[in-house]
Amino acid sequence: MKKKLNVGMIGYGFMARAHSNAYRKVNNFFDLQYQPVLKAVCARDEAKVKIFAETWGYESVETDWRKLVERKDLDVIDICVPNNLHRDIALAAARTGKMILCEKPLAMSSQEGAQMVTAIEQAGVANMVWYNYRRLPAVTLAKKLVEEGRLGRIFHYRAVFLQDWTISADLPQGGTALWRLDVAAAGSGVTGDLLAHCIDTAIWINGDISRVTAMTETFVKERKHNLTGKVEPVGIDDACAFLARFKNGSLGTFESTRYARGHKALYTFEINGEKASIQWDLHDLHRLAYFDHRDEGVLRGWRSIHVTDGEHPYMSQWWVPGLQIGYEHSFVHQVADFLDGLAKNRPASPTFRDAQETQKVCDAVLKSGSTGQWAEVV
Repeated sequence: MKKKLNVGMIGYGFMARAHSNAYRKVNNFFDLQYQPVLKAVCARDEAKVKIFAETWGYESVETDWRKLVERKDLDVIDICVPNNLHRDIALAAARTGKMILCEKPLAMSSQEGAQMVTAIEQAGVANMVWYNYRRLPAVTLAKKLVEEGRLGRIFHYRAVFLQDWTISADLPQGGTALWRLDVAAAGSGVTGDLLAHCIDTAIWINGDISRVTAMTETFVKERKHNLTGKVEPVGIDDACAFLARFKNGSLGTFESTRYARGHKALYTFEINGEKASIQWDLHDLHRLAYFDHRDEGVLRGWRSIHVTDGEHPYMSQWWVPGLQIGYEHSFVHQVADFLDGLAKNRPASPTFRDAQETQKVCDAVLKSGSTGQWAEVV
C-alpha cells in the first residue's frame, strides 16, 4: 500500500499545469512508496481556480494561500506563483512543518533566499526547487559523462537561452499573464527567468561560479501597466550576456534575450574538455552531441546520441528504445526523485540551499550589469 501525500497547489498557470500533470502521472511509470494526492488548489480568482480544480482533479479549492498553508490535511505546499510571493509562502509553510516545492527562481534576491533556506532547514522539512531541465535524460547523461571524467579537464561552458515574445512595444506589463515583465513581481527579467535555468544546469554539471561580468539592456523603457492602466518605466532586463569564471578554473559564457526574432525557447549548452566535448539543444532534447578526440583519427567527429535506450537516465521507465519523451517528462522525473528521496530520507536536488547558489549568481550578474564591473559571487 502506497503512502498518500496530500498536495496543496498555489497557482493555476502554466507551471501549475506542468506540476499537476507530473503528480498525476508519476505513479503510472515509477515504482514508488508515495502517491501524490491532488488535495487542494489555491488562487484568488475563485471561478477560474474551480475550473482548474475540476480539470486536473483537485478535491477542493481555496482563494487565500494563508488558509491553504494552515490546512491540517496537507503534506506538501507547491508554490507556483510570481516570484515576489515565494518567500512569504515558503516561510509560512515551513512554520506549519509542511514539505515545500517552489518554482524557480527561489526568490527575488539572495537575501530573501537566505531567509527561506534558514527557515526550511530549521523546520527540517523536505524541500525542492523546480529546475526541471536537470531531469531531461540527455542533460542528466551530460552530467554523468562529466562526472566519469570522459571530458577530462573542463575548459569552457557556454549556454544560450533565446526568446522573442516581448519585442513589441505595445505589449503591456504586469497582471496575471505578464507579471514576468513587472519588476515588482518578477525581481528581474531574463536573468531570473531564463538564465537562472542555464546557471542551475551549469553549476550542477560543472561546479560553482566564483565571479561574473555582465551586460544587461532594457530595450523598451516604458510599457502600459495592466493593473494601474498607466504607462510606467520597465524595470526588468530584456537581455543579458555575461562572462563567468568557475571555481574549477574553466570559463563560461552565458546569453539570454527575449528579443531574438525567430526563437521561442532556444536553450543550448556546450562543454569543452581536454578529451571531449558535449552539446545539447532543447529543440532536439532527446539527443546529446558528443565529440571524443580519442577516437581513431579517420573516424573522429561529432556523434549524435539518441538518448532513448533503457540504459540512459530515466528511460527504462518509459517506452522501448527509439521512442522519445518530451518536456513534460522532466517534471515527472523531478516528482519521482522527490518521492524517492522521501522514502530513502535523502534530499532530492536542487534543494533550497542548492537553488540559493543560483540566486547568488543572478544577483552578481545584475550587480555587474548595473556597475559595469566584475562582481564576486557571495
